[in-house]
Amino acid sequence: MDIYLPIANLSVDAGVIILLGILVGVLSGMFGVGGGFLTTPLLIFYGIPPMVAAASASTQVTGASISGVFAHMKRDGVDFHMGGVLVVGGIMGTLFGALLFETLEALGQIDTVINILYVLMLGSIGGLMFKESILSVIAVRSGKAVQAKKRRHHPFVSNLPLRWRFRRSGLYISPLAPLLLGFVTGILTMLLGVGGGFVMVPAMLYLLGMGAQVVVGTSLFQILFVTISSTMMHALTTKAVDIVLAVLLLIGSVTGAQIGARLAQKLPPEYLRLILAALVLIVALRLAIGLGFQPPEIFTVQPV
Repeated sequence: MDIYLPIANLSVDAGVIILLGILVGVLSGMFGVGGGFLTTPLLIFYGIPPMVAAASASTQVTGASISGVFAHMKRDGVDFHMGGVLVVGGIMGTLFGALLFETLEALGQIDTVINILYVLMLGSIGGLMFKESILSVIAVRSGKAVQAKKRRHHPFVSNLPLRWRFRRSGLYISPLAPLLLGFVTGILTMLLGVGGGFVMVPAMLYLLGMGAQVVVGTSLFQILFVTISSTMMHALTTKAVDIVLAVLLLIGSVTGAQIGARLAQKLPPEYLRLILAALVLIVALRLAIGLGFQPPEIFTVQPV
């Protein structure tokens, strides 16, 4: 069934968009990621203008984060003190990201920048994930235990002034570190429509040194408020949020998340990470190839 997207200014098959949402939801349920980093590229592949795809994807991430936050709150898996600092940094990042988005849009370079950032980000993260997954699979097959990395914050974080005690995370560090991390994630959310969990979680573990039991819940808490802020910024400034597109994606992702959660119980975690890493690298490669070809339509219609 064809349906018109008023902001994207084109007609799409509603069933295809819902299926895309289901796919992202399955990935979210299987791998524990928000899926926003795959939603935007997949929408671009389908023909949605990159700026509309990025703005609308953040709405989907908001909806997907709500249930996750409540689930972790029940297990006392959220550090609200740390999350509050991350949220403040994230909101500041979305404000800066909105100015950057408008500047790039005025220069006519926003679509290119979004694609390049995705290639760099997905390529680097996918490569690191793939290497770590391969080592884990080899270790499991050879019967050797994988050495767990010692939890400690980065030396750069240790040298920052004004230390605060984050009791739930078991840390005594400067709030400037999570503030800066939230700021960078806010910019990514605004420009790319991602929740930033795939950047936030490793940074919280290996840069801040947070305990694994509160990392995911605290990350989702930050993502929830930052994606809300990002959606509002897009609605007020770029006006690129297509609510029809966002609703179709949400319908699919809610269903897909339940399917993915069941599939995750049937596969070993090291193979799940390997599949996700391979998928991320394939998307990055497809985007990189697309940057080298002239599109069938040189001009895109901007939302008004």
